[in-house]
Amino acid sequence: MSLARYACNPAQSRGRRYCEPAAPTRTDYQRDRDRIVHSTAFRRLVYKTQVFLNHEGDLFRTRLTHSLEVAQLGRSIARALALNEDLVEAIALAHDLGHTPFGHAGQDVLNACMAAHGGFEHNLQSLRVVDALEERYPQFDGLNLAFETREGILKHCSRANAEQLESISPVHPDGRGDVGQRFLDRTQPSLEAQLCNLADEIAYNAHDIDDGVRSGLITLDQLQAVPLVAHFYQQTLAEHPQLQGRRVLFETIRRMLSAQVYDVIAATQAALQAAQPDSADAARLCGPLLCFSPDMRAQSQVLKQFLMKNLYRHPQVMDMTTRAQSLLHALFAAYIAAPHEMPPGFAARAAADGPRTVADYIAGMTDRFAAREHERLTGRKLWN
Repeated sequence: MSLARYACNPAQSRGRRYCEPAAPTRTDYQRDRDRIVHSTAFRRLVYKTQVFLNHEGDLFRTRLTHSLEVAQLGRSIARALALNEDLVEAIALAHDLGHTPFGHAGQDVLNACMAAHGGFEHNLQSLRVVDALEERYPQFDGLNLAFETREGILKHCSRANAEQLESISPVHPDGRGDVGQRFLDRTQPSLEAQLCNLADEIAYNAHDIDDGVRSGLITLDQLQAVPLVAHFYQQTLAEHPQLQGRRVLFETIRRMLSAQVYDVIAATQAALQAAQPDSADAARLCGPLLCFSPDMRAQSQVLKQFLMKNLYRHPQVMDMTTRAQSLLHALFAAYIAAPHEMPPGFAARAAADGPRTVADYIAGMTDRFAAREHERLTGRKLWN
């Protein structure tokens, strides 16, 4: 399939931080995807959780299954818009590599622990993983990904962090900055990166409904208060009145996902038609172009508010979150006090920058490894 003129073309990539010869059978973006899939950080995602902790059940989503769902949704939409599917897939598979154990609770703890040392943000940590922390190649640290992949991984960035990134990044031969520059210029990332942001939102709203109902913390009856869900639930029962059990939920979610995907395609096509970008760089100057229609954006917002109130802040989830936060605070304090308790490579690095090294080590942990380390170092078990 040919690419649209506003899509990222690997032949016109802004390249890698360290020059490498081209691969004989793969484009730069295909190569990036493969490097991500084979990385240590990617494998760890199977034991990093979304909402429900790893010990609470085998069927709840993990960061790995979530990343695969984002990649699937992203590729489907990219194909319809003639964007670069390989770049979308690479960004989607890498976007959560910097996530901590225990979901957002881990990020909040590390950000608090690192308040006097530059803070912690999982999005910036994902870039740090692919730029520096992976150790696979003899010539360089990190995965040495293409600019466009790295740009897509860095979804959010404060001005201070962007300035810091630019101060340590090599200058592009044509004078352009690195991936932090757009946060200083107030421009947009590639359309492929914008697409991954939306696919991420679509995926987690849908699977959190599924996991929430499976857990028993929310019910289909409660979800009737959400117009986006209620519409497709009622439509499903009208067409299949004998349908029962989880098939009703699955069909409702399937229809809701399809409606959101088709809405993004139609709304984005209209935005592209109005803006008429004639290149990937021109699209970056147009403002956000990947979008929901106003009505779907409003409905999605109602769904997110429902999930925040009824699932993410459910007493059972909050109890586990509190325990996880206590565990990670204790781990951070233990490693700061005794860096030799970390593996030798991290212990050696801690002599130069102890807090950041400890944050890197903890952020890379899976849920179950963090729990084991906490028990080893403190003698306490926060859950069975």
